[in-house]
Amino acid sequence: MPRSTTPPAATAERTPVDLDTMRATARRLLAEDSELPMPDELDTLTLQLRGHIMLTIPEVETAARQLPEDDVPRACALACIGEARIRLGLEPGRNLPAGIAHAQRLARSVNALCDHLENLGGDHR
Repeated sequence: MPRSTTPPAATAERTPVDLDTMRATARRLLAEDSELPMPDELDTLTLQLRGHIMLTIPEVETAARQLPEDDVPRACALACIGEARIRLGLEPGRNLPAGIAHAQRLARSVNALCDHLENLGGDHR
């Protein structure tokens, strides 16, 4: 009896990413009038931002790879993905200001990935 070599996740229908929610989370750290988060809130925001990046990278990558290899928007989107992956690999500092700076960098990556997904016409709502 033949067995399928396609993993179950690949056959499941994908849910569009929610760019509004992702941008709202990023705005919590980047808006000029936002209050600085408390340490426990910062941990939650950092985890949310990391999750948003991990969900968005494959979507942006899929949309970008559909463009010709010499296309500028493709190159920009792939560079943004590379930067976001680097930021995912970094650890926050040991004090509150360093943790906030780390979370703000993640938030900027979230915004940039959302921008690229919109510009490339990826799967979002």
